[in-house]
Amino acid sequence: MAAPATSVTLDLLMAACNRPLPGLAAQLRMAPQPRRPGAERILDPGLKCREAAVLLLAYPCPNAQSLCLVLTRRTDTVANHQGQISLPGGSADPGETAEATALRETWEELAVEPAQVRTLARLSRLFVPASNFCIQPVVGYAARRPDFRPQPGEVAEVIEAPFSRLLDPSACVSEVWRLRGEDIRVPFYLVDGHKIWGATAMMLCELLALISSAMPHRGS
Repeated sequence: MAAPATSVTLDLLMAACNRPLPGLAAQLRMAPQPRRPGAERILDPGLKCREAAVLLLAYPCPNAQSLCLVLTRRTDTVANHQGQISLPGGSADPGETAEATALRETWEELAVEPAQVRTLARLSRLFVPASNFCIQPVVGYAARRPDFRPQPGEVAEVIEAPFSRLLDPSACVSEVWRLRGEDIRVPFYLVDGHKIWGATAMMLCELLALISSAMPHRGS
């Protein structure tokens, strides 16, 4: 991924959200290798899975002329993915839209008022075979930095990642980890010592690909 030629503004983010989605191909760039088969099942119209949604919330960075993205570090006491970096989100309630799920979960985890957030677009759904979740990423924008108040039972730390950092090629690295009894090469985004990997990185990669393609003098 090339270095950004300009700061990420609301206009650029909106232009990115209006571009065709690169989909699974972009998501798989950040999949651990060798990967477990199954993510491609999201293309099966008959797939039965548990619905969930997450919010990729952009807002003005403090003291910067660019946008930031909020992520969280999960506590060591939650049921799944303890200590991992995630996007605010969770399971959908019956009859709930993806946007409503993402906004509700962000309120529950970070006390961000839904009225503060303007939803811009949906990205490609991601199927996570291990949990049987189909996750719908929703891109949102807050005109001012929210007053994040993390729910202590779920959120150990709030992470504010500038898009300029996420788009920097030096932020995308990989390591070999021992997972599931085998050596796995895991790509991740490194931000202030935090390793953003797995499903979170896969969804984030699609948004970054859209932003990169929407920058001036870049490919389609």
